[in-house]
Amino acid sequence: MGGIATHGTGRFQRVIESALDRIADADPDVFAYGNLATAYFYLDRFPEVESTLQQASERKLEQPFALVLLHTIAMLRGDQDQMDRAMALAKGRSGAEHPMAHAEALALARSGRLQAARSSSIRAADLARQAGEPESTASYQAARAVWEAIYGNAAEGKRNATAALGLSNGRDVEYSAGLAFALSEDFSRSEELAGDLEKRFPEDTFVKFTYAPVLHALAALGRGKPGDAVERLQVAIPYELAINGLNFSHYYLGGLHSAYVRGEALMATHAYAAAAVEFQKILDHRGIVGADPIGALAHLQLGRAFAQSGDATKARASYQAFLALWKDADSGIPILEEARAESARLK
Repeated sequence: MGGIATHGTGRFQRVIESALDRIADADPDVFAYGNLATAYFYLDRFPEVESTLQQASERKLEQPFALVLLHTIAMLRGDQDQMDRAMALAKGRSGAEHPMAHAEALALARSGRLQAARSSSIRAADLARQAGEPESTASYQAARAVWEAIYGNAAEGKRNATAALGLSNGRDVEYSAGLAFALSEDFSRSEELAGDLEKRFPEDTFVKFTYAPVLHALAALGRGKPGDAVERLQVAIPYELAINGLNFSHYYLGGLHSAYVRGEALMATHAYAAAAVEFQKILDHRGIVGADPIGALAHLQLGRAFAQSGDATKARASYQAFLALWKDADSGIPILEEARAESARLK
């Protein structure tokens, strides 16, 4: 009750209750502290995450992923010193070094520093391969495919997605690769992967309520049917604020993709106020989104929604929030060039 079944259906308070009961026992195990920390994290209760992990460390019950949690919290706070400390603690540590290299890659990608992000991602994949963890290796490359695609680097997105699928056809890898293909407008390939997921995992909560609906919705949106995309995503609503395999497995991407795609579809139907609600949902649930690139892009999309609805003041603030996050971004990234041009037109 404190594990993935409860996390995966969004019952985080139930996780907390279960974990606290186990911690109160005379001989609690490592999973009680891990489950408690992650539940607090997904509820944005970051000080409680830190105190829980400190208690676990004092009782010699810490897990390697704890450093990833601390690194992600520091990233969300903009605390580079704390991010560096977490990276240093992970160096040479079994089970921690490659997830932390990937966490660093995600943080860099989230701020538009793609050259450095690629280097960290390659390092993470190499370390995972050396550790004999092919699924992690594929997961890291699939995550790289997603951020390349969503930032407008379609060729890089498709190349990395194809490479990841060459390593694994695991559920989360297939979804991430399908997401990269869809974001790169290769809808036939993304829907092929959606169909494979539905066939192989017909009763899987993540596939049924998130992965397949998101891929089908992106295809509908790309083919000029935004109303169909919104309809496809209705099924995602009950578990939208739960976590999925992308959050739970080394945090190699985050959640709320369904809200992001729904927001884009609503924009395409000129329902700008409703779209803004979806993008704000992403900004209001930082723990669930984690280091996923949509956590930064939601500011940009919110700016677009406000601009289209005629609220230039709010639009400027949202564009400025995105551009502040990307102040050290590499030049030439398509999404950044679009954001700068759109922001300039508001002045």
